[in-house]
Order: sequence, then C-alpha cells, then structure tokens
Amino acid sequence: MEIQVLDDAAAVASEAAEIIAQESREAVAARGRFTLAVSGGHTPRRMLWVLAQESVPWRKVYVAQVDERIAPPGHPDRNLTHLHNVLLVQVPLPPENVCAMPVDSPDLEAAAWHYALKLQEIAGTPPILDLVHLGLGPDGHTASLVPGDPVLNVTDADVALTQPYQERRRMTLTFPALNRARRILWVVTGADKAMMLRRLRDGDASIPAGLVRRDQARVLADRDAAQDL
Repeated sequence: MEIQVLDDAAAVASEAAEIIAQESREAVAARGRFTLAVSGGHTPRRMLWVLAQESVPWRKVYVAQVDERIAPPGHPDRNLTHLHNVLLVQVPLPPENVCAMPVDSPDLEAAAWHYALKLQEIAGTPPILDLVHLGLGPDGHTASLVPGDPVLNVTDADVALTQPYQERRRMTLTFPALNRARRILWVVTGADKAMMLRRLRDGDASIPAGLVRRDQARVLADRDAAQDL
C-alpha cells in the first residue's frame, strides 16, 4: 500500500482526478475500455468535478457505483444525484455506460443480483474493475461495508444489501468484488479519519477497510487525516 500525503482536501481531489484520468488512458490503450467504480462523499465530488476537466476517453469509459443509499431518484442522499450533477452533465459519457445501482426497484434482492450481472457485462466474469475509488469512515467502514453488518460476511455475491445505517439501507459492492479490482484508490481527508487511516495502514483486519486488498492500493490523504501516521 502506497500512501501519499497532500496539503489539503483540494489537493487530494486534484491528485485523485489526475490518477483516474491516467489510469483511464492506460486501460483503454491496453484493453479498449476503462471500468471505474466510484464512492460518494464531499471530497470525491470535487474529485469528479476536476476529473471532468481532464483528458479522458469518455466514450470508452464505464462508470459503476461502489454503493448507494436506498432513496428515491434525485434525492440528495443518493450518490448518483451528485455523480450526475458534478460529472455526468459535463462529459460526453454515453448514457448506456453509466451503471447506476437500481435502488428504486420494488425487489431489492433481485435488483442487487441484476446489478452484479451488469458488472459482468462491463468487466467480465467474474467482473474485474479497472479502478475502484474508496473512502474511509471514522468508524472504519468503506463502501457500505459497516462494522457489525452481516454484509461483511458475504463471499458468494458481488453486490449485496445492508442493514440500516444512518437511517438508510444501502446497496454495496462486497469484498469479493472490491478485492478483484486492478487498482484501489483511497481518498481520505479530515482529522476525524486519522485514527482509522493509521489502522488501515497497519492492515488492521478488525475494521472493514482493513479487509480490502493492499497490493495495488494507493492512499491519498490530506495532512489532517495523516496526522497519526
């Protein structure tokens, strides 16, 4: 695991966008497409805004979601809402290349299964995503893999549903899906993440984030988040 410390959240967002853009160009040159899974969060929104200004072969990019809250379309709690407003309206990404988690389905279990099939369509069987962007919670969660949730034990599905967390259930990629990715890019900002970032660095398997593969993983952190390293 490589850890890079930058001055502030803006610098982290800009560096993350540059890395994703470079990875996209390399993946398209090597395999003809680039599959990216993104998480939500305030710094990632800035990252996506900067990414929209970068040189990216958008016509050959497929964007999936790492996780999503069970909420109505367009709701501000939805990661897709911010993904659309910050990135998708700015870039020539074909609509069919946007793989949104179908959390407004009346049958969520079936919807999770269908989303796993969609991942296979864009990233192979089993799906191997080119780059997965992850955040780190103050409780050690990543994606919607939250301490104590039964979803942590899912090994036979790439997409699963959580119990309520902060008042909403979530749909999330599971550890098998995350750990197949070619690259993991962590974006970690804020002093409230400092202790968990140290535990992530140390490979602490007692927190969900510590169960994500460490090889081919890069962490971008601001000075506040890195204060305990």
